[in-house]
Amino acid sequence: MTADAPRRVALVADAGRYVGPSLVRELARRGHDLVISNPADGLVAEVEGLGSEVVVVDRAHNLARPESAPALVDAALERFGQLDAAVAFTGSIIGGRFTKSSIDDLRKLVEGCLEAPYHFLKAVTAPMIEAGSGQVLLMTSAAGARPVPGAPLYSSVRAGATMLAKNVADEIAPTGVQVNALGTNFMDFPEFHDAVGSHDPEVRKLVEAQVPMRRMGTVEECAAFAMAFLDGTSGFTTGQFVAYAGGWA
Repeated sequence: MTADAPRRVALVADAGRYVGPSLVRELARRGHDLVISNPADGLVAEVEGLGSEVVVVDRAHNLARPESAPALVDAALERFGQLDAAVAFTGSIIGGRFTKSSIDDLRKLVEGCLEAPYHFLKAVTAPMIEAGSGQVLLMTSAAGARPVPGAPLYSSVRAGATMLAKNVADEIAPTGVQVNALGTNFMDFPEFHDAVGSHDPEVRKLVEAQVPMRRMGTVEECAAFAMAFLDGTSGFTTGQFVAYAGGWA
């Protein structure tokens, strides 16, 4: 971005949990104005201090609601007239063996981990296709890249979301819009610890022993890695899935 070029505009669907706040900070440091929902306490003032203009859309972080993603996109176009990058993570982890699962478990996972990405991709790609450029990153899960004992439904639905992103990327590649997927696992954040019990230090040791790098990933380093797919510096990669899981996938 040159000194006289317009600032890029990025959409972060949930700026209040997981890697969301770190994504917002990284995009702000790289000269983006921002459209966000559910900001963490103090985050807006922090990134405004970095020179970013921030638009907050209330109650739009639950992308399983069909109206949420369009509300975020509309806010970006109304305030800035453009949308250059968009990133979202969705869903929740439900574990347990397949033989003990219920159809309600599956339906909950489909809503959060597949329907939500569908609504997000539909909303954010439309103005980018019209503009002839844009970058979309869907954060799914490395669990979708291999069978996962103890989380078969979750693994299956996450694989579906990753394949959705790859199919959308293939369909719209001629328009100049990039769509990629980043699949995380073994990340150091509260919801992961809740799901696997690794708030307990002894359980955490057992979990980390499953990771080839023998540690969990941080949300800060994940956000920094994601910038290659969002900050406008790399325009020739689309339809890719990258596992971000310390060598596990």
